[in-house]
Amino acid sequence: MNISPRAGKPADLSMLVNVPKLVTAYYTQVPDPSVQEQRVAFGTSGHRGSAFDTAFNEWHILAISQAICLYRKQQKIDGPLFLGMDTHALSEPALASALEVLAANGVNVMLAEGDDYTPTPALSHAILTYNRGRTTGLADGIVITPSHNPPHDGGFKYNPPHGGPAESRVTGWIEARANKFLDARLRAVKRMSVEKALRASTTHRHDYLNAYSTDLAHVIDMDTIRGANISLGVDPLGGAGIHYWEPIAERYGLNLTVVNKAVDPTFRFMAVDWDGQIRMDPSSPYAMQRLIGMKDRFDLSFACDTDHDRHGVVTRSAGLLPPNHYLSVAIFYLFQHRPQWRQQASVGKTVVSSQMIDRVTAKLGRTLYEVPVGFKWFVEGLHDGSLGFAGEESAGASFVRLDGSVWTTDKDGIVPALLSAEMTARMGRDPGELYRELTREFGEPAYDRVEAPATPEQKAVLLRLSPQQIRRTELAGETIRTVLTQAPGNDAPIGGVKVIAQSGWFAARPSGTEDIYKMYAESFRGPDHLRRILKEAQTVVNDALAIGASSENGLKKEHDRLNKRASGRVGTQA
Repeated sequence: MNISPRAGKPADLSMLVNVPKLVTAYYTQVPDPSVQEQRVAFGTSGHRGSAFDTAFNEWHILAISQAICLYRKQQKIDGPLFLGMDTHALSEPALASALEVLAANGVNVMLAEGDDYTPTPALSHAILTYNRGRTTGLADGIVITPSHNPPHDGGFKYNPPHGGPAESRVTGWIEARANKFLDARLRAVKRMSVEKALRASTTHRHDYLNAYSTDLAHVIDMDTIRGANISLGVDPLGGAGIHYWEPIAERYGLNLTVVNKAVDPTFRFMAVDWDGQIRMDPSSPYAMQRLIGMKDRFDLSFACDTDHDRHGVVTRSAGLLPPNHYLSVAIFYLFQHRPQWRQQASVGKTVVSSQMIDRVTAKLGRTLYEVPVGFKWFVEGLHDGSLGFAGEESAGASFVRLDGSVWTTDKDGIVPALLSAEMTARMGRDPGELYRELTREFGEPAYDRVEAPATPEQKAVLLRLSPQQIRRTELAGETIRTVLTQAPGNDAPIGGVKVIAQSGWFAARPSGTEDIYKMYAESFRGPDHLRRILKEAQTVVNDALAIGASSENGLKKEHDRLNKRASGRVGTQA
């Protein structure tokens, strides 16, 4: 992975997105449905893309919104639809486009008071709060955000009545219907002007901020934080929670300072990420340079990404904690300081998260629920309380309330950030110090994630790998114990492969949005062993891709041969 020379430095003016040009492209560029890259495509976090690439334009949003209206009708979802947006430049135009369609279809829409921004967890919380105790007239929602993606991107996510990310069968249905609307040049899409939609009797206002913030005391011990009077710094990274932090501090009497109050769709205040792009990633040591530089000003500081569903925690003792470190500490703390949680409540993690979590979970006497990448796999468990905590290595997490009932079923960046303050206040040590204690007991893992280019054909091969295609028997000097292509927790395909030895492992999976694949690896024997794992993992994957490509070519040749024979028989009969 090549690190850009700009990484960690302030963004240069030449890098800033031209917002007027971007918004103009949103309205003027029309997608060509015959071009795959210009069709609607739901990945693990909704439909994403840039208007410059004709991948996120008005036609996409109109088509998706109409498809969601049809899905609601089919599923008899007839309660309100909670609609929120983040601070990306394309989010406000997309919200207007969606509202035009939703209002024309008679959907009761709940917009934020004062046209404010809405964090993803606040919208999930709103859906769940509304639906509590109901069996009919259920609510659902749409979050308009590309998460921490660069400023030129837009994103559009659908959350069904369970409040979390939609399942693949749901997004697949919506995606297919939306593309049919594109194919038909939007002929069946209902629409009214945004001015008329805003005045419609079906358009309402909802106080997301107060509904969410007043409920925080049911998931975080705010009294303990207030009593310790620890100094807290927060950088919203110009995101959807920008107006949430000061009211939260005022309501609960926290000694909290918002270090950056700017909302700027160019995100010019960000430090450049590893690849030379502006990206609002609170887990990136490059993007988080400014807050890291302030670490000694506060007892603890934290940040959230643009839709506030991811967190980053900066401690005096260790600086920015890698996500796996903080997830491990959070799990170890929560399951010992939440006496009302169910004794059977499990720990949820993705297959590419650290095995430190496995060791902590075993120590706690809890069950590990290991699933593919994607927070949608945790929704049911968080909803019914069978999961106490769920987290991803990409710094997304949520957990249940103090009484063990559901809080949010989508990722929540705000609550893990506040949890870091709770544990610091209660334990007298920050999460960096607490993680060091874990390493003394469980070992100190070295972890890395790298990316490598891959053609669409190679990505397809990697996606369909079987354990039998991994021919090696050793990994970095240790016998390979397990090769996984399905997750242990729910037997769902992981979309790649995971190879596990005694003290290390690696996983490889194709990206859903770029022509790359991602390699994750970890060693409990130190950085040198990790580098050896990564080197051998590259060879393993290259060999598997070669075998897969050979197999694919063989099948293609056989298919062509049979087709040729069939064509010959048809010609003779004619």
